[in-house]
Amino acid sequence: MFRKFLSLEWKAFTRSASFTGNMVLKIFMIIGKINLAILFAMGGVGMFFIFEDERMNPVKTVNKFIIYYFLADLTIRIIFQSIPVMNIRPLLPMPIKRGTIISFIMGKTFVSIFTLLPAFLFIPFAAALIGHGHYPALNVLVWMAAIWAIVYINNLINLLLNGKDNLFIVFIAIIAGLGTLQYYNLFDITLYTGPLFNSFYNTPYMFILPLVALGILWKYTFAFYTKAMYLDTGLKGKHTEAVTQNLTWLNRFGLMGTFLKNDIKLIKRNKRPRNMVLQGLFLFAYAIFLLSGVLEQYNTPYWKIFGALALTNGFMFTFGQLVPSWDSAYYPLMMSQNIKYREYISAKWWLIVVATAVTTLLASVCLFFGIEVYLMVLAAALYNMGVNSHLALLSGAFIKTPIDLSTTQQAFGGKKAFNFKSILLVLPKIILPFLVFMYGDKLIGKGAGVALVVAFGILGFAFRNMVFKAIEKVYVSEKYSTIDAYKQKN
Repeated sequence: MFRKFLSLEWKAFTRSASFTGNMVLKIFMIIGKINLAILFAMGGVGMFFIFEDERMNPVKTVNKFIIYYFLADLTIRIIFQSIPVMNIRPLLPMPIKRGTIISFIMGKTFVSIFTLLPAFLFIPFAAALIGHGHYPALNVLVWMAAIWAIVYINNLINLLLNGKDNLFIVFIAIIAGLGTLQYYNLFDITLYTGPLFNSFYNTPYMFILPLVALGILWKYTFAFYTKAMYLDTGLKGKHTEAVTQNLTWLNRFGLMGTFLKNDIKLIKRNKRPRNMVLQGLFLFAYAIFLLSGVLEQYNTPYWKIFGALALTNGFMFTFGQLVPSWDSAYYPLMMSQNIKYREYISAKWWLIVVATAVTTLLASVCLFFGIEVYLMVLAAALYNMGVNSHLALLSGAFIKTPIDLSTTQQAFGGKKAFNFKSILLVLPKIILPFLVFMYGDKLIGKGAGVALVVAFGILGFAFRNMVFKAIEKVYVSEKYSTIDAYKQKN
C-alpha cells in the first residue's frame, strides 16, 4: 500500500501546476538547498576542528550547548515546517486501514528537509570524531543514535502542535530567557542538560532512553491522529460567526479601496495572516536588539544597516511576501471580472508602504541609540518603500502557493504556505541593499553608504509608474498558470 501511496504522490507532484512552473526559480531552489546542506556539513566538520584548536573537548562542548540547538530546531519547525498533505477524504470510504494512511503521512515528515539537514551537521561531526582516533567509534555511534532520536522527537512534537502556531512565541521566549539568564550568570541550564547528553556518549546503554521516548511519542501521535481523522472531527472545517466591518472611509479610493478593505479585514478576522503580522513584530524586536549595540560584535555599521533593513521589512517579509497568495481562494473569480491589475497591485503596494511607514514611526525609539542609527533606519525604510516593495510584488507572481485559510485546525491540513521558495525570494531584499551600502561605505567613504541607499529608494519612487507597468506585464503573463496553481488540492 505504501508503494501505491508513493505512486499517487509522484503523480500529484508531476501533474501539478507548480511542476511545470518557472524552471529558473526551481534551479535556484535546488542550488539553495544544496548550498544549505554543504554549509551544514562544513559546520559539522568545522565544529570539531575549532574546538580541537581551542583545546576544548568537542563532544563535551557540543553536548553542553546542544539543548539550544534542539529548542531552536523545534521553534523553526513550528514556524516553517509544513505538515505533508494527502487528499484524505476520498481514501476514507476505501478498504484501506486508517492506520496505514496515518503511518504514511507521519513517515513523510521523517524525510523532510528539516529532518535531513541535521544529518549534514552531525554525521560529518561524528565522522571527524571517529577519524581522529581518540574517540571510540562505538561511543560516537550510540551518541549519534540518541541525537537522531531527539531530532525525530522534535519532528513528532511539531506534528502534535500542528495548528498551535502561537506556541512559537513561547519557545522563542524560552530560548531568549535561558540565554539571558546564562549570559548574566543567573541560571545555567547547560549544567543540567550537558551531563545528560554526555551520558549518551560515556554510558552507551543510555541511548536507549531517547529511543524509548521516541517510541512512546510515536504511539501517542499515532493515536492522536487516529482520533482526529474523521470527517466530523479533525477533518471538519471550522465555522465562526461573521462580523460585518464596513470601513467606509476607504471608499474614496475607488476599486483600490475595495482591495485595501479586503486585506484589512483578512488580517483582522483570520488567524494565519494575523500570525504573520505577529512574526513581523518579532522581527522588529530582534532588529531593535541588533541596533541597540548590547553585544559588541554587532556594534558595526554593517550589522546596524542589516538591523535597520530587518526592522522596517517585517510586514513585507511576512504578509507582503505572499501577495497574491492570500487571495488564492477567490483569485479565479476575481480574474474573471473587469479588474485592472494596476489597481490590484497599487492596493497591495500602498498596504506595504503604509505598514513600513508605521514601523518606521515606531522605530523612533532607536533615537536612544544615537541619531546615526535612526538615520540608517530612515534610509532603510525609504529603500524598502521605494525598491523592496516592488520586489515583494514581483516575487509574489512566482510563488503561486495557494493558502487555504480554513485548514489551520484540520488534521494534517495545509499548515503554512511559507516555504523554501518564499525564503529564497527574501534574499535579494536583504542582500541588494546591503551590497549598495557596502559599496558606498568601502569605495566612497563614511556616510556614503547610507546616502546611496537613500538614492536608490528615491529612484524607486521616481520610476514607480514604469516599474508598475513591468510588474503588471509579469502578472498578466503568469495569470493562467497562477490560476491553475491555485486550483491544486495537494
